[in-house]
Amino acid sequence: MTDIATRVYNHKWKIDPIVRSLIDTDFYKLLMCQSVYRNKPDTRVTFSLINRSKDVRLAELIDEGELREQLDHIRTLSLSRGESTWLRGNTFYGKRQMFRADFMEWFENLRLPPYNLEKRDGQYELTFEGLWPEVMLWEIPALATLMELRSRAVLNRLGRFELEVLYARAMTKLWEKIERLKALDGVSIADFGTRRRHSFLWQDWCVQAMMEGLGPAFIGTSNCLIALRREVEAIGTNAHELPMVYAALADSDEALAEAPYRVLADWHDEHDGNLRIILPDTFGTDGFLKRAPNWLARWTGVRIDSGDPATAAQKAIDWWVERGEDPRDKRIIFSDGLDVETIETLHARFHDRTRISFGWGTFLTNDFRGLVADNALSPFSIVCKAVSADGRPTVKLSDNPNKATGPADEIARYKRVFDVGAQEPADILV
Repeated sequence: MTDIATRVYNHKWKIDPIVRSLIDTDFYKLLMCQSVYRNKPDTRVTFSLINRSKDVRLAELIDEGELREQLDHIRTLSLSRGESTWLRGNTFYGKRQMFRADFMEWFENLRLPPYNLEKRDGQYELTFEGLWPEVMLWEIPALATLMELRSRAVLNRLGRFELEVLYARAMTKLWEKIERLKALDGVSIADFGTRRRHSFLWQDWCVQAMMEGLGPAFIGTSNCLIALRREVEAIGTNAHELPMVYAALADSDEALAEAPYRVLADWHDEHDGNLRIILPDTFGTDGFLKRAPNWLARWTGVRIDSGDPATAAQKAIDWWVERGEDPRDKRIIFSDGLDVETIETLHARFHDRTRISFGWGTFLTNDFRGLVADNALSPFSIVCKAVSADGRPTVKLSDNPNKATGPADEIARYKRVFDVGAQEPADILV
């Protein structure tokens, strides 16, 4: 096992590129990329970095030259033979050859497209433009790079013994969480922490700790490279990106209202009925469930990623009952801002009513709160979103209005089309 503190001290991370593989990314990005490659390969998109924690002034913490060096390195990456073999031949979710031969041939020849980087008002403006299947693969490595460069900027101030103590405390903190989770009967947890991790080495350590501490209750990781190296399941389905872009491409209000369901119809065709998890909150969960076609009620489950998780879970259960489905046969995946206390509460409330699992993210792989002066390593909220598609702005409403993105006039239009009423704003933790 890597001695992280010594490696940080001796090398100041120079031997560790932040992103070391094109599959050092979330599994759902590759699943979505294959769907986009098949259904919307010529759509041109723009992705943009959005730092929702304005008090974290990244351009004052992170050296621009070092950021460019890391981003340029990512553009040199390509699939290794072993990575390609794993993607082509491994069994994912019980299915052999999840990735089609035409997609794999394209992916094996891919290099990520150029980026645009500017400084403004203490922040970095980082954007990516081009064909959707290529540009979308920038999201996770871009976020991981910025998060880790911020970590390195803080770690560079610490001496050798300070680093030893820091990581000892962080390891103890995580292990105490694992011991609490181990006490939950039938709990099911995956690592979803790639995009806002402290570092690659730390995420890898966290996965190994979860493997040993939770045993079969740890069901896998969203990180493909770690899944390959540690021989655990790669976990993931789809994200808000798909309905956001499909909706932006709609030519009328009627087509806009149908866009979220068109996405899932294409997804169903892509995966032959596998990976049938609904993410209903892109334009508001209430309207989505109200208008959803009956065939969606027969899908495996839902993922909850905004708003009050208990309220959203109850809505899903009520919807299944209303559509004649047994919630005990369904799955609810919680994935928004989770930490051990929230997992314990949700498990106690829902574990005997439906099948539940947890995608544990930032507070698994980046919880250094209270461990350095001024909380300088506390995680913060940063995202990289599609902001336009074929020249049209994208919108995300969410069940938490504080997470909404897009031009104000388009947000108003989407709220009208999707019949979004009053929403309760909530603090964004990460």
